[in-house]
Amino acid sequence: MTKTVLKLAKPKLKKPKRFQVILLNDDYTTMDFVIEVLRRFFDKSNEDAEEIMLKIHLEGESVCGIYSYDVAHTKISQVIEFSRKNQQPLMCILRGLAD
Repeated sequence: MTKTVLKLAKPKLKKPKRFQVILLNDDYTTMDFVIEVLRRFFDKSNEDAEEIMLKIHLEGESVCGIYSYDVAHTKISQVIEFSRKNQQPLMCILRGLAD
């Protein structure tokens, strides 16, 4: 009797795609509010938050973090909801990274 040996193939797992969460500049949202958002939702230190806020102010946008799609989408929703509750027009968008 011949024994057949089966080898189980290990599935090749792809790394999940990553997405940038980007805050956009506007003429109304206060700098202090942007710093609060960066500290609250992106766990930035006060110094890092100030640096990112200035980049947003001067260049029009800045990356706040890089996440999987679900986490990035959740952060965007949280930022927009928090902004609207505080009568701020701050916008946050998602940008995919190239593979």
